[in-house]
Amino acid sequence: MKIRELLNLISQKTENPVNQSILAKSLGITRQNISNRVRNNSEITLSEIQKIEEFFGIKLFEACPQNIDMIDVDYYPEVFASCGHGTITFSEEKHLISIPKSLLFSYSPTKKYSMIHAYGDSMTPFINNDDKLIIEHWENNQIIDNKIYVFCYKSEIFVKRLSKNLDEIIIKSDNPNYGQKTIQNEEINEINIIGQVIGIMRSL
Repeated sequence: MKIRELLNLISQKTENPVNQSILAKSLGITRQNISNRVRNNSEITLSEIQKIEEFFGIKLFEACPQNIDMIDVDYYPEVFASCGHGTITFSEEKHLISIPKSLLFSYSPTKKYSMIHAYGDSMTPFINNDDKLIIEHWENNQIIDNKIYVFCYKSEIFVKRLSKNLDEIIIKSDNPNYGQKTIQNEEINEINIIGQVIGIMRSL
């Protein structure tokens, strides 16, 4: 669900006009953050819906659950992608779970999706420690500059923004306390991209 649609729905449920400032307060973020997301046509996440429902004392979808389109994804509860200096995969055990399609920034029925955990703080504020990352699996597509990818490098799994030049890949963090890393020449072959992050589930 888009932010504009959400504002209308909350106003209907509360029977009071709700603007961007009030929405930002309910989520504990700035109005500027909301304005930016409106401009970017961003989707609201499931965890944010839960915060909004608690703040306003309403159930947004209780009366119309049929409007929520669900998809199945493979969930790896013990696979962690590092938002920091690297981590290991503890287990590849997976479960099939259903999630709202609205959690995904983009969706195609021909794509494969899975969900793992983030570990660390190098991608804050966009990704927090223990967020669940919804991944669209890689199919040897071109890297889209500054999109967030989950990839394996030297036997460790990372989640970072990537940019690609002719003979190098630049690995970037959102947290300014972390620097960027450049992978060049033959080392590029050591990067195995698992997929692009196209959704986030955040615990309250």
